[in-house]
Amino acid sequence: MAGEKYAIEQSFSFSLLSSKKFLFQQDKDTLALLMKWSMLGRISAQSYSFDQSFHPYNCEKFALCFFTDPNVVSSLRKMEAGVWVPLDKPVVSVDVEVVPCTAVSMELFDPVYSCGILRPSGHVVKCFHDVYPDYDELRQMLQEEDSDHYYVVGKEERREFLFRLFKHLCLGGELCQYEDTIDPYISTTKKMYKDLISVQKDPETRKISVVSTVLKVCAYDESGRCYPGRQEEEQTFAYLIVDPFKRHMTMLHHFYGVGNFTL
Repeated sequence: MAGEKYAIEQSFSFSLLSSKKFLFQQDKDTLALLMKWSMLGRISAQSYSFDQSFHPYNCEKFALCFFTDPNVVSSLRKMEAGVWVPLDKPVVSVDVEVVPCTAVSMELFDPVYSCGILRPSGHVVKCFHDVYPDYDELRQMLQEEDSDHYYVVGKEERREFLFRLFKHLCLGGELCQYEDTIDPYISTTKKMYKDLISVQKDPETRKISVVSTVLKVCAYDESGRCYPGRQEEEQTFAYLIVDPFKRHMTMLHHFYGVGNFTL
């Protein structure tokens, strides 16, 4: 009985924050780029409030409560064959990865500017590839471990949510039209990151630090993997971004495929 009581106490309830708006979902320049990258209509963020104290050690319980909460189940959609559909079967388990999120500036990308991936103008250097025509050094650095430039951004930095967000935007959707210069990727990453994470300033040191915890999540029903997609695909992803002080949580998700062609 004591165990049951503890389990009940540890449960989280969620409510959709329909009033919460994200700049990247309203900014015309950002939407035009997402359309060009074949992500428009497939990448989305929505926020929820929750009712208990959040601690990273409890993140699996938190994620399972999220995917089984009636308010979430009624508001959450996944994409199948290009159509938004509800979760049709109950979620029974989750995989959760805590994603490091400490960056408070774009310094992480400084090495990219001076290692040969970019020309002095900011243009991305093109390269030959057996599989991908129209390939470039930036995508090679992001995807291929045997690339000469793979580790210009260190192992720890590559795990950061800021870098993952940048990589997701660079790789885009199924009909992505890649940029000739790095600037649109950097500026859009910065806008979205600022939009999604919460920071605080230490009153004594004046230093800014991230207070959000980021969880990469995958949910399973009785048939297997069900969210964010049945198939594992690097560009189909879901992150829960938790502000433990406000007790707000934002779900950022993307379903790989052909994005919308109109704004």
